[in-house]
Amino acid sequence: MIDMLVRLYDLPDPAALYAEIAATGVTLRRVRAFESHTLAAFVRAHFSEKWVSEVHIALTRQPAACFIATRDQQILGFACYDTTQRGFFGPTGVVADERGRGLGKALLFKTLDALRELGYAYAIIGGVGPKEFYAHACGAIEIPGSDPGTYSDLLP
Repeated sequence: MIDMLVRLYDLPDPAALYAEIAATGVTLRRVRAFESHTLAAFVRAHFSEKWVSEVHIALTRQPAACFIATRDQQILGFACYDTTQRGFFGPTGVVADERGRGLGKALLFKTLDALRELGYAYAIIGGVGPKEFYAHACGAIEIPGSDPGTYSDLLP
């Protein structure tokens, strides 16, 4: 799967999106260290064990390099950065019955904003699945020759 590049200095303002999400009772925030077991269980149940490994790396950063979307003390989605490589976005995921409501895009922008605040001019979205989503959401472009990129010689 190809990697994509995002210009962090040219992102649209996500304030209206954040307000829409908040109006549905969803909170977007960084995960806290003492919630790591809850987030790991969520990612294991809904996504993959490999992503659990990346979540653990995100939680070794201070502040944590992972945002969550919650409602009524339940995790609905997450997005990490600086896990597989520095400057990389991901992994990210939203539970199936909450998709299509803007949570993924809002979590994407939370992480891209955090990368920009760290001083990055660009971010890489590694091993992209939904290319069209990222192109539309944040103007991401494909990086030629990036498949498999850093994701070669994967262990099971």
